[in-house]
Amino acid sequence: MTAIRPHHAAPRTHVTAALNFVDQGEDDLIIRVKGDADMPDRNYDYRPTDVAIANGRAVPRRPALDWEGFALYDSPTALQNLKDEEAIRTVYYPEVEALIKEKTGAGEVVIFDHTIRSSDGVGTARRSVAHVHNDYTETSAPRRVLDLLGEEEGRERLKGRFIQVNAWRPFGAPVKRAPLALADARSVRPQDLKAAVLDYGDRQGEVYELAYNYGQRWFFFPEMTQDEVILIKGYDSARDGRGRLSPHTAFDDPATPYNAPPRLSMEVRAFAFFNEEHAA
Repeated sequence: MTAIRPHHAAPRTHVTAALNFVDQGEDDLIIRVKGDADMPDRNYDYRPTDVAIANGRAVPRRPALDWEGFALYDSPTALQNLKDEEAIRTVYYPEVEALIKEKTGAGEVVIFDHTIRSSDGVGTARRSVAHVHNDYTETSAPRRVLDLLGEEEGRERLKGRFIQVNAWRPFGAPVKRAPLALADARSVRPQDLKAAVLDYGDRQGEVYELAYNYGQRWFFFPEMTQDEVILIKGYDSARDGRGRLSPHTAFDDPATPYNAPPRLSMEVRAFAFFNEEHAA
C-alpha cells in the first residue's frame, strides 16, 4: 500500500496589499512632531496603492544588503526581555554591532538608538509605521554623523565610506500581523524620494517619504521569528551602483488571521564606517 504523504501548501510567491505613498507632485513636506511622536501633524496626506510584494523567502536569490539594500539573516539573540533597558544596551547592542561588522565588513559600528514597536501600540511600545518611508536623507545622514561624533571627528569620518543601517527583529510570536515591506533600492528613482522636514520645535531633522512608480519592486519575509533579523540600509555614501537605501513600511497582509497576536519588534539604528579597502 502506498503511503499517503501529508499535504503542505506551497509557499506564497507574493501578496497584493495596499501601501501608503505620497503623491509624485508633493513638495515642501513638513512633519510637526509634538508630544506624541506616533501622531504628528503633516501638511500632506497618503495615497493607498495596491502593489505586489514578493515573498523574499521564495525568490531564486535572497535579497542582499549591497543590491536590494536589505537582507534577512539567521541570528539568534540572547536578549529575552524588551523591558530590560540595561540588557538591551549591554547584551543586544554588542550582538548587533558584531552582526553588522560581519555582514558589511565595516571597521567600526556606532549604535546610537533603538525603538520598540507594536502593531497595536501596546504598553510603552510605539505603533508600527504604516507608510512608506526612509529614516535618513542625503542631508540628514551626514548631519547625524556630525551630531554624534562632533564636528572634527565627524568631518574626518565623512571623507570615507559610511552607511546608516537598521537592525529590525521581531520578538515573541512569529510575525503574522503588520509584517515589513521593503523596496528594492535599485528600483527606487531619485524623483520618488520626497524629503520631509521633521520639525520638533527646537530642532529639525529630515526623512524621505516615497512616491509610487510602477517599476518599484517590493519584498517581505512572512512569519519572521525572533531568531531572524533584517538589516536595512537607510543611507550609503557610496555611489558605485550598489543599493543605497531601502524605503519600507508595515502593511496589512490580507492572509493575516483575525486572531493573530500583535507584532512586537525592535529596530536598532547604527552607523558603520569602513576602512580604506572598503571605501568607495
